[in-house]
Amino acid sequence: MDFTFYFFLVLALAAVVLVKKALLIIPQSETKIIERLGRYHDTLAAGVNFIIPFIDNAKSIVVLNHGRYSYSSTIDLREQVYDFPSQNVITKDNIQMEINALLYFQIMDPYKAAYEISNLPNAIEKLTQTTLRNIIGEMELDETLTSRDTINNKLRLVLDDATDKWGVKVNRVELQDITPPATVLNAMEKQMQAERNKRAQILTSEGEKAAEILASEGEKTAMINRAEAAKQQAILTAEGEAQARIRKAEAEAQAIELITQAVGKSSNPANYLLAQKYIQMLQELATGDKTKTVYLPYEATNLMGSIGGIKDLFKTE
Repeated sequence: MDFTFYFFLVLALAAVVLVKKALLIIPQSETKIIERLGRYHDTLAAGVNFIIPFIDNAKSIVVLNHGRYSYSSTIDLREQVYDFPSQNVITKDNIQMEINALLYFQIMDPYKAAYEISNLPNAIEKLTQTTLRNIIGEMELDETLTSRDTINNKLRLVLDDATDKWGVKVNRVELQDITPPATVLNAMEKQMQAERNKRAQILTSEGEKAAEILASEGEKTAMINRAEAAKQQAILTAEGEAQARIRKAEAEAQAIELITQAVGKSSNPANYLLAQKYIQMLQELATGDKTKTVYLPYEATNLMGSIGGIKDLFKTE
């Protein structure tokens, strides 16, 4: 009785172990490579799978786990990120610097990833390093610092083409840090400072030039305005004097006409006007400086005669 019980107990335990060995549950976005008696048999899909225990075995491949290489029988089909450590590269102009990169790739063919390469992460890392050195070696320092997108695209194309044989698709490559030597950084800083000072001087000189131009234009405009004002003033003054002379001439003409009407045709009105002017002048001489010497023209006797004639005219009237 006891022997039979233990026999069935052992048989049940063996059945449980066999079932456990035969049953494989694969998570989503993962797979396993099954070998039967050492040869490739099948690539398991996500879900419940059955294998023959002790005959079928999952092949282990090298994976990168927290920065360390380890073996795993599970192949992750999701996009993976490898952060490669900094490495020394030399530019075309012989400047040594450090660069580290991020690589985004995805295993598209598990069979090739398991059988075409023995250590996939290490192969991708070494390929990235050598390819990056080749690309940087064809570029000068200034071009390297300003052409990250160009470097990323070149590196991705080369890696994608090379890793296709391993069943890997390189989706993207990103350069994280490009660190030149300290001496180069100091020189670049001094160059940038000199460039900033140069731009500041240029802006200052341009500002002063613009200010002088504006000042000269303002002065020019002011001079033009002053000249225009003086011109207008001279024109108005001349017009005023002309109007005054015209008014004065009109007034004298009216006066002559009135005198002509008053003295009649028997006497010359011009003699009357001249007599008035002489009389006015004599009055000014009489009231002015007594020490002045006055010279009367020879024709003054005729004028005096005209004055006498005017006097007789008024007496006759």
